[in-house]
Amino acid sequence: MSSTTAAPNNGMAGKLGTWLMIIATVVLAFVICVELINILFYDPWSDEKFLFKLSGSLSGVEIGPLTYLMFGSLAVALMMGLPLAFVTGGLGVMFIYLVGDAMMLNIVPGRIFPLMANPDIAAIPLFIFMASMLERAGLIEEMFSVVYKWMGGISGGLAAATIVASTILAAMVGVIGAAVVTMGIIALPAMLKRHYDHKIAIGSIMAGGTLGILIPPSILAILYAVVAQQSVGELYLGSLMPGLLLSGLYLTYVLVRSWLNPKLGPPIPVEDRISLKEKLKLLGNLIAPLALVGLVLGLLFGGIATPVEAAGIGSFGAIIVAMMHKKFSIAGLREASVTTAKASAMVLWIMFGASVFVGFYILQGGQQFVTDAILGTGMSAYGILFLLMVLLVVLGMFLDWVGILLLAVPIFIPIVKALEFPGLFGFPPVAGDDVVLWFGVLYLVNMQMSFLSPPFGYALFYIRGVCPPEISMGTIFKSSLVFLAIQAFGLFMCVLIPGIVTWLPGLVYG
Repeated sequence: MSSTTAAPNNGMAGKLGTWLMIIATVVLAFVICVELINILFYDPWSDEKFLFKLSGSLSGVEIGPLTYLMFGSLAVALMMGLPLAFVTGGLGVMFIYLVGDAMMLNIVPGRIFPLMANPDIAAIPLFIFMASMLERAGLIEEMFSVVYKWMGGISGGLAAATIVASTILAAMVGVIGAAVVTMGIIALPAMLKRHYDHKIAIGSIMAGGTLGILIPPSILAILYAVVAQQSVGELYLGSLMPGLLLSGLYLTYVLVRSWLNPKLGPPIPVEDRISLKEKLKLLGNLIAPLALVGLVLGLLFGGIATPVEAAGIGSFGAIIVAMMHKKFSIAGLREASVTTAKASAMVLWIMFGASVFVGFYILQGGQQFVTDAILGTGMSAYGILFLLMVLLVVLGMFLDWVGILLLAVPIFIPIVKALEFPGLFGFPPVAGDDVVLWFGVLYLVNMQMSFLSPPFGYALFYIRGVCPPEISMGTIFKSSLVFLAIQAFGLFMCVLIPGIVTWLPGLVYG
């Protein structure tokens, strides 16, 4: 009886939803028609109108209510599953029309063209192409195989090999999804076959895969440098030490846990191990890709080449490396080019849309409103920094990393610039010139945490796609928690000891 009753109820709900969609579409079409008539046949500077006029209808709204309207609309649209790029751009134009006038539409080209003209943006597709070519050349599998045979003989060796390989991969790729999925396909079956603890196996892949956010050539670091008007080379140098620090912390955790309880990470059998001579011979497979990474980063860090020039050399070098390993093909080149075009288009459209949305909000006084609200809390500089970090983690659970960068960072940077950080527990302070660089690296570490944060961290769903069915989503969530705690500790160390971030850029650039 209950199922019979439920069926008509479901049918009624479906019909009601359909009718609501039809009514909403008709109302929207009617409003658009009225506005088109107003635009085409009535003077926009006069009070004449056909039926009604929405242009400038919200011009008297204060910045406080406007903040709730704009970001509330953004949250509702994203929860409906609409793409971030078109939601931010569409809402930005809509609010420009509702709040401002025809002249204010100049914000759209005024925000987009400077981004299009920024030379550092060209490095993004080139680094993505470099990563795609190296991936299709099978070099990632070769790299894991070498590290696996070197470290597999110790307890937890496969998980440690995964982290080491992911660290090297981060220096090649700079994109998160590819690293997590690729290492999941290669390393996870090997660890499950050796009866590794699921939490250590999955956690090491996810945590290692997210190192691409920090370790150069990170795509996110380039975008932060563009938004914050920061040197890409300095940001790369500043993020290198924290990236290696986190990699070392992951390794320490995995090896110590497996040493204390070898059942969590059994070593490979003696008969499967190889001699030192064979291990040294295997290193030959890594010479070409590691030389390419060293060349690209050396040119960047040495100030010999700009990010775009280094990325161009890296892209060409990736093709040469693929040829040296006899893995180059026209089909592979085409696939890498298509992947690059899709990924670059996604990033650029989000940049354009979010830039219009935030640009209009800042023009309306949103920057000052948020700054006054946060500074008015009376918290110390480090209390405000903690609040910003928490907000970034929360945003990271729901938003794409590019969206967070373009929506939050332009508002957060002036707040951080207005603060002084005298140091904690007797540790050195952060010099005023280094605050934006230091905050940028803290932001990158924070984004790494957001990729692992349940319930919506991207890495959790990337690994879900390559896990066998018997591993539940609950197990994946639990796997992330320890490594999240390690990342939080690494973030705390960067706050406590700013020199972890600022020492290397200061050494190189003075």
